[in-house]
Amino acid sequence: MLKVSEILRVKGNTLFTASPDTSVIQALETMSEQDIGSLVIMDRGHLAGMLTFREIIRHVNGNHGAVGSTTIRSIMDSKPVSVSPDTEADEVQRLMLENHSRYIPVMDGTVLMGVISFYDMAQALVAAQKFENSMLKAYIRDWPDEENKSPQA
Repeated sequence: MLKVSEILRVKGNTLFTASPDTSVIQALETMSEQDIGSLVIMDRGHLAGMLTFREIIRHVNGNHGAVGSTTIRSIMDSKPVSVSPDTEADEVQRLMLENHSRYIPVMDGTVLMGVISFYDMAQALVAAQKFENSMLKAYIRDWPDEENKSPQA
């Protein structure tokens, strides 16, 4: 079964984090420059929250189109669901769907290992299906030919 650690290995381990006291404007700049949809919010070495484009859009909409001088703390998801490197892919899918989460931090105890996105999951599942299909095709190609089989004595 496909595990989170395998998805992270393929994805790479570039991490983007911010503190709860970072301004939303600074977070927007980082997310835009790095072309990322989320920031993991760490406070004194511990997972404190997640900031995604969803929270930013809600904030800007509620603030009549202005970002203002707000900090991440006031708009972040302060109780994000997280997974471990040993979590299986189907459990990540379930959590993403159940919690409407497009981004899930991967924690090994208190250590941030990475973020799994909905896109990462889709990419990993497509790769796994392609591999499975190629294995099935190879198996079918090597299937014994019943007509040319010599009768058993």
